[in-house]
Amino acid sequence: MGARRPGSPASSEVLGRRALNRATLCRQLLLGRGTTGVVETVEAIGGLNAQHTGDPYLALHSRLTDLTLADLTAAVEDGRLVRACLLRATQHLVSARDFRWLRPILSPLLARVQRNAFGRRTVGVDLTELVADARAILAGRTLSRPELGRRLAQRRPGADPTALAWSAQYLLPLVHPAPSGIWGTRGATPLALAEERLGALEPPDPRRLVSRYLAAFGPATTADLRAWSGVGGLPQVVADMAGELRAFRDESGRQVYDLPDAPRPDPDTPAPVRLLAGFDNLLLALADRTRIMTDETRRRVCVGDLVRPTVLLDGMVSGTWELDRRAGFVTVAPFTRLSPADTDAVVAEGHRMLRLAAPDAAPHDVRVRPA
Repeated sequence: MGARRPGSPASSEVLGRRALNRATLCRQLLLGRGTTGVVETVEAIGGLNAQHTGDPYLALHSRLTDLTLADLTAAVEDGRLVRACLLRATQHLVSARDFRWLRPILSPLLARVQRNAFGRRTVGVDLTELVADARAILAGRTLSRPELGRRLAQRRPGADPTALAWSAQYLLPLVHPAPSGIWGTRGATPLALAEERLGALEPPDPRRLVSRYLAAFGPATTADLRAWSGVGGLPQVVADMAGELRAFRDESGRQVYDLPDAPRPDPDTPAPVRLLAGFDNLLLALADRTRIMTDETRRRVCVGDLVRPTVLLDGMVSGTWELDRRAGFVTVAPFTRLSPADTDAVVAEGHRMLRLAAPDAAPHDVRVRPA
């Protein structure tokens, strides 16, 4: 990242960590909550991680002034938002509009993941034929992943049904229709053909990926782009977009890129307290996360495959929190001692979260542990 690639925009202006922090918080609606609809918001913030079905609800609640569970549920049920294996080969919630252009760009990534995860377990399987069979089996119907695996295995005696089903999911554009992705739902993941549900997919356009990422998370390095998407070859794409981007440098001298007219607030802009969902966008969209948390904090928050729900204080990750819906309380564990004003703000956010997530539990309680 140190040397400038031929054709990439020149840069001299330095953006400090706080400037980068405020820019990304602004675009993620974490400096001020938004008022747009759920579909438009999900598009603006770059989709939502949806490995756990409750997380998108909590993430949007941190970003919108007035969200109900029914708002997001309705958008999933009517197909305006879809859950699918996408960025970094993980479950995400995106708009139907965005799926149509995003999924083709991710095809090489998902094919690579299939090889790495299931290559040995599908030795001898003709993957082109497997995809054709999966398409025929799913035509006009929705099946769970185990059901699809069993049907694919009927024509492949001795093959691993689980590996067959997962391979089909990586290699064939599929979505997980409702009730998958809805608050409180559990059970086998349903699979359906994306083109049947959403219409024809669009030709891959990596430039669109770069622009949409920067609009949601920038300014950023090409390493950040790769960390968010899992897509290779993006440095050359950025270089080819030299005339469309503005370049800066961060405090380490690395080039960071941005859309020319994207908001870059004053670094002294106040950042309110926020409770972020587990696997929140802000925590997973950057290779260098020091604009939002220290390396020590990252080790406390990102544990193995788990990314814990976190507390933002002055724009930085400063603690974790847990929700007990049945009991109706939120427990906050700050990493440093909170001032009385910060404590009040954290408690207020906790009660706001409980009104969404545990409206029938009473009384609500927010407990702040000593640091």
